[in-house]
Amino acid sequence: MEIQSLTVSERIILAEALWDSIVAEDSEIELTEAQKTELDRRLASFEIDQHVGSSWSNVKARILSKK
Repeated sequence: MEIQSLTVSERIILAEALWDSIVAEDSEIELTEAQKTELDRRLASFEIDQHVGSSWSNVKARILSKK
């Protein structure tokens, strides 16, 4: 089956089914050491100053303005 031949709705349903099948396995996704290091760095940065960053409304507005 060619995925591109599916409608957008059908592809969304397929993506949901795929995600549900992953969640149903209840297995953990292994992170690389680089990913763990980056997450630790971001968490440490957040804990130093929890007010740094952008609110969801600002992020969403920036994303929507690029369309």
